[in-house]
Amino acid sequence: MPYLFTSESVSEGHPDKVADQISDALIDNFLAFDPESKVACETLVTTGQVVLAGEVKSKAYLDVQEIAREVIRRIGYVKSEYMFEANSCGILSAIHEQSSDINQGVARKKKEDQGAGDQGMMFGYATNETDDYMPLALDLAHKLLIELAELRRENKEIKYLRPDAKSQVTLEYNDNNRPVRIDTIVVSTQHDDFDTEEKMQEKIRKDIINILIPRVKKKYKKYAHLFNNKIRYHTNPTGKFVIGGPHGDTGVTGRKIIVDTYGGKGAHGGGAFSGKDPSKVDRSAAYATRHIAKNLVAAGVADEVLVQVSYAIGIARPTSINVDTFGTAKINTTDAEISKVVEELFDMRPYFIEKRLKLRKPIYSETAAYGHMGRKPKKVTKTFIAPGGKVKKIKVELFTWEKLDMVKQVRKAFNM
Repeated sequence: MPYLFTSESVSEGHPDKVADQISDALIDNFLAFDPESKVACETLVTTGQVVLAGEVKSKAYLDVQEIAREVIRRIGYVKSEYMFEANSCGILSAIHEQSSDINQGVARKKKEDQGAGDQGMMFGYATNETDDYMPLALDLAHKLLIELAELRRENKEIKYLRPDAKSQVTLEYNDNNRPVRIDTIVVSTQHDDFDTEEKMQEKIRKDIINILIPRVKKKYKKYAHLFNNKIRYHTNPTGKFVIGGPHGDTGVTGRKIIVDTYGGKGAHGGGAFSGKDPSKVDRSAAYATRHIAKNLVAAGVADEVLVQVSYAIGIARPTSINVDTFGTAKINTTDAEISKVVEELFDMRPYFIEKRLKLRKPIYSETAAYGHMGRKPKKVTKTFIAPGGKVKKIKVELFTWEKLDMVKQVRKAFNM
């Protein structure tokens, strides 16, 4: 029987995402100047104020205020009328040294014996309903906001946009569990003041349907056939949205974990990513399980794969690894047998995850908006400036967990 499924996304200017981006910028700067840094930092943003808190073990000294201001500036909070502005907001740092009790559970004489930074379970998911092996509703929700942010920065076709925005996409699936059309699109965007609310709603609806949607269809042609004249559009359904960002709502690191992952498809272990160095398996193991799931689907093992891994704090080897193909396996092998092969192919000890995916590099700022999964791997050179003014350029590889570099090994392991 056909059914509807919905996913949402939020823009880089959403208060929770502002917090995520500041936390990950701190991670990148610590790793740039000391790759062995251990960091768990949280950010809170509200009207005119940023609060940084967390635990750090590092040889690096950072100007955390300037790092936070630069993130806020890049996002676009640069006008006083936003009531949260890069140059004038207050920034309070309550970052302190990491607990020795936690550190002794992670650090080992032999690096390969490095213990998990926390207990818990992590999930990775992949599906072949899109080219990047992501759930389609989330993929579309992200792309709507990425394009809306481009329009805001261009400031040509739409000139009233402010940084905060949300999107939501509802798809209809057929009896074969495949998406066939878009049922509903919701876009709420912060905006400059209008003369009347009626003019505002009419203008935003017109611009979303006649400017944003055609740009998305043109840029992502593989999705164009899903758009139709029967789509229900809800644009700024609450009405006026002038007050937004951290002035409208307090933002905190780690409150958009479903947006960060699979939009409600698959599963989530509950641990956030941003603000954590890779010794925290909440982050590194979630990336590693995505890497496994994506390579399994790309290899043709199944149409849909969910990988679960779990850890005990301070212990290197996982307490469990489980693979669920939801009955879509294309090989004559049980999910339990697939799990066993995965355990042999992919070393899920924290040190080996870090090494395999190159996670001790400053690669995290790019993950903090528009999803950690489904992104394109690429090599870039990033520049960091120490408090003394010293400039450091580092070549890094982004989104290594999205690489299809294990497909041949997977096929060989299953005699495909």
